[in-house]
Amino acid sequence: MKNKTWVLSTLPLGKKAIHCKWIFNVKYKLDGSLDKYKDCLVAKEYAQDEGVDYEETFAPTGKMVTFRLIISIYAHYGWKIYRWMLKVP
Repeated sequence: MKNKTWVLSTLPLGKKAIHCKWIFNVKYKLDGSLDKYKDCLVAKEYAQDEGVDYEETFAPTGKMVTFRLIISIYAHYGWKIYRWMLKVP
């Protein structure tokens, strides 16, 4: 709440809360040193009812074709690509 990334709200009448859990992971560099900590909030799917709690799921992922297209556009216009743009560690 301090970071204003979520808002506490009340459930609508007749609805039940879906429980979730945090998944924590530690990423290491190739030399074995600590790189970063990662976390993910995951809904416990077994408590959901299709058509009631959700209609569909969506997980955006980049495909290699899209990556190549973006790289070719940058190369065509002579634009610079920085490491932070590619999210490469």
